[in-house]
Amino acid sequence: MSASRSAILPADAARSRRDAFPLIIATLLAALLVSILIAVGLGPVPVSLANSWGILLHHLGLAHADSANLGWSPGQDVIVWQLRFPRVLLGGLVGAGLALVGASLQAVTLNKLADPHLLGVSSGATFGAIAVIVFTGNVVGSLTLPLAAFAGALASMAIVMTVALRQRRLNADRLLLAGVAVSFFVMAMANLMLYLGDHRSASSVVFWMLGGLGLARWNLLPIPALVLLIGFVVLVGLGRSLNALMAGEQTATALGIRVSALRLTVFVIASLMTGVMVAISGSIGFVGLMIPHIARQFVGTDHRRLLPASGLIGAIFLIWVDVAARSLIAPEDIPVGVGTAAIGGGFFIWLMRYR
Repeated sequence: MSASRSAILPADAARSRRDAFPLIIATLLAALLVSILIAVGLGPVPVSLANSWGILLHHLGLAHADSANLGWSPGQDVIVWQLRFPRVLLGGLVGAGLALVGASLQAVTLNKLADPHLLGVSSGATFGAIAVIVFTGNVVGSLTLPLAAFAGALASMAIVMTVALRQRRLNADRLLLAGVAVSFFVMAMANLMLYLGDHRSASSVVFWMLGGLGLARWNLLPIPALVLLIGFVVLVGLGRSLNALMAGEQTATALGIRVSALRLTVFVIASLMTGVMVAISGSIGFVGLMIPHIARQFVGTDHRRLLPASGLIGAIFLIWVDVAARSLIAPEDIPVGVGTAAIGGGFFIWLMRYR
């Protein structure tokens, strides 16, 4: 009786999580909206929630034209609409993107500690962005940095796959080890570029490498938003295949899944998303490692549910880390990457100690 009961319990737990999924997503969406509304009012110059809401409605054309004179100053209008609102939205986009990349890479590598940094994607994107900043400049306008970071991420991932490839198979363990090795090598080359390049550019790059959202502007948001949308649609569409791969390569192959092609697709999407996010926000670590583990506690391991939940939790998480970064030692900003590294380091230690 006890044996049959233990066999039923996992199925009951999975069914319970599946039934609760719409409520969880609705709660996360509400939490994300509330976080955005509150976060735009927090910082060195506080703005009340009522004024923040009024400014947003006014600029979105949902309030009367004269409502700007009813409760806030022109300075508050500029702070909320031109500075904080794009910054908060960019934080949500970057947090969601990195969390999606982390969850998908953990699936295709069969390793729960995989993230863009461990597989060399983030390092490659950093290398490409540094090469542009230090040596070439914006040769094709505002697209230069995202394109260079994407090219660097794609090249780094290609090197990782070439090193890991053995007898025309991508072994998960070899892939992870190759990613760590290539990541160290690429970052060494990036640091060498900083040393040999113009020192004035190098100082700005060092700050950018720590990660931050201070450069967020409205004209920068369409690119990460579009890339996030494309990546989300593709990865969720691969949800069933990722679930099968988590059961083992042999199981996935028996179900008719081309494992190498699946991994290649995920790696290209991960490179695209990471390259664009790193180009705009700098190197922000540990989001892709932490958030999927947190999301699994709420929605389980089915990637059709895990990926949306990871994206929403990642967006909320990075929004609030950025609020803390710009508030703790105001008016100075702490690089967001420092905050995520501090939280992520503690999470990593907890993961190793108790899981």
